Amino acid sequence: MPMNALYGDKIKKLEVSVHTLEAELQFDMPKPTRGFELFELVCRTLGLRETWYFGLSYVDEKEYKCWLKLHKKVSEQFPRQNKVNLLFEVKYFPEDVEEELIEDTTRHLFFAHVKHLILNMKIYCSPEASVLLASYAVQAKHGDYVSGGVAPFSSENLLPRRVLEQYQMTSEMWADKIETWWKDHVGLSREEAEMEYLKIAQDLDMYGIEYFDIRNKRGTELWLGVSADGINIYEKENKLTPKLNFPWSEIKNVAFRDRKFTIKPVDKKSDDFAFYVPKLKVNKMILELCVGNHELFKRRRLPDPIDVQQMKIQSMDERQRKKLERNKYVEEKKLRELAEKRQRELEEQLLQFQAEMRGAQEALARSEEAADLLAERVRLSEEETDLLKQKASQAETEMRRFQLLAMKSEEARVQMEQKAKEAELLANSLLHDSDMRAVETDRLQQELIKARLAEQSAKDKLLEFSRQPAAFALTYPVFDPGESEMMVELMTDADLDEFNADMQQERVDYMERSHHIQQQLSQLRSELQGLRINEQTLPEPDLPPGLVKAESKHSTLRKARAGSTQAKVAFFEEL
Repeated sequence: MPMNALYGDKIKKLEVSVHTLEAELQFDMPKPTRGFELFELVCRTLGLRETWYFGLSYVDEKEYKCWLKLHKKVSEQFPRQNKVNLLFEVKYFPEDVEEELIEDTTRHLFFAHVKHLILNMKIYCSPEASVLLASYAVQAKHGDYVSGGVAPFSSENLLPRRVLEQYQMTSEMWADKIETWWKDHVGLSREEAEMEYLKIAQDLDMYGIEYFDIRNKRGTELWLGVSADGINIYEKENKLTPKLNFPWSEIKNVAFRDRKFTIKPVDKKSDDFAFYVPKLKVNKMILELCVGNHELFKRRRLPDPIDVQQMKIQSMDERQRKKLERNKYVEEKKLRELAEKRQRELEEQLLQFQAEMRGAQEALARSEEAADLLAERVRLSEEETDLLKQKASQAETEMRRFQLLAMKSEEARVQMEQKAKEAELLANSLLHDSDMRAVETDRLQQELIKARLAEQSAKDKLLEFSRQPAAFALTYPVFDPGESEMMVELMTDADLDEFNADMQQERVDYMERSHHIQQQLSQLRSELQGLRINEQTLPEPDLPPGLVKAESKHSTLRKARAGSTQAKVAFFEEL
């Protein structure tokens, strides 16, 4: 039913602008609209079904961040305002993104939110991990790496400013580092790259933690961190390493009275412990986050409701379908690349055959020319041979005539003999020259035959080239925080029986599971160390000078969680 039909056409409107990290949504809402109606409308517009992780936030006139109360009218939370600006963002974080975030829409919203927090230095991220995360962000946006092109990204939009200003490196040098990692992600879809980003980011120390400025009874300034795992206590100068951790399984209820916030442990031997905040509004927000995170903490350890089970099945089927489509696309891409490669090879072969054909044609022309020249020489040789034979016959006739004349006179006979000898020598010489010419003629004929054979071979090869084939072308709970005093029961006796020691199972960092990534990070860390600026213009957020984290987030939490609740409460009071 439309809002106008529900409230009437004459109801005054409230202009609502809801900002996400990627879009701005405009709504004209009737003033009686309640927060949950607006929130559901935003979620439907975004196609979001896992609504329990998100909320609508705003900054009040005193610069405090507040969450829109879903059970109250929107207009009551913004009196005397006709225009409202809200931010749609993540309110609660899961313990394991891969196991708990079901739909791709939810995962993408988490990816954009966490990336925004890292780039705006709300979550501390080491330089080498920043480069790795940037490479996954590039894969998610631009797809597979293609060699030979200009990097389609700018390092200024992918790395925290603190990282960029800590090292003597240009934008091109950072882009090269990111590109080196990007090459390793070939084949990952956008959804897979975003999930890899989240799996690494969730092991960062400040991921998923909402910090609040508090003081204990001694007046010591401390940080309170509320997360999906429980409540952390930090020293004022260090937001990375918690001094204490109280998992939700150790907390029975939480309550506040004015600016005092009290936590009652499950351990009956342990005293309650309390801390103080600057404003009552801060206590209300802490209570809201504690209740919501604890509710989700219990949900994870219970069987999924039917609608969540159906959502998981649908998402699994959808991912399987997308995977099959992507595999088909990848296979077709490989076949196309092979076809293009084969086409290039055939084109190169065609060019080579054309060059060889031109060479054969030139050789054929030279062979024809040589054959014609040899034929001419054979003809001349034959003519010379005939002429010599004719001269030899004439000499023989002359000799016989001289012999007849010699019979008439002795003197003439002697002269005849002398001339006969000369004629005989001349005849022998002419016969010898005739034989030589005959041998030369035979040799030239053999060369002519060879030339004819070479000419025929060239013609056959040219015919073969001409016959070559051408290259083919181708719900968190609702409560009323209106009072200055409130208590919420988080853990009942029935819950304690169900959620026992297995609630806080130790988990291994995603980064620790990947030795390959660890080795690359270590190598990159060594490469960057020599380029670090000694006098840093931007100190790392709340990180003491000289502190180098050598432990993972979860090993640090295990140490902060160690010991009995009674001992941890006593330690907190003495801080």
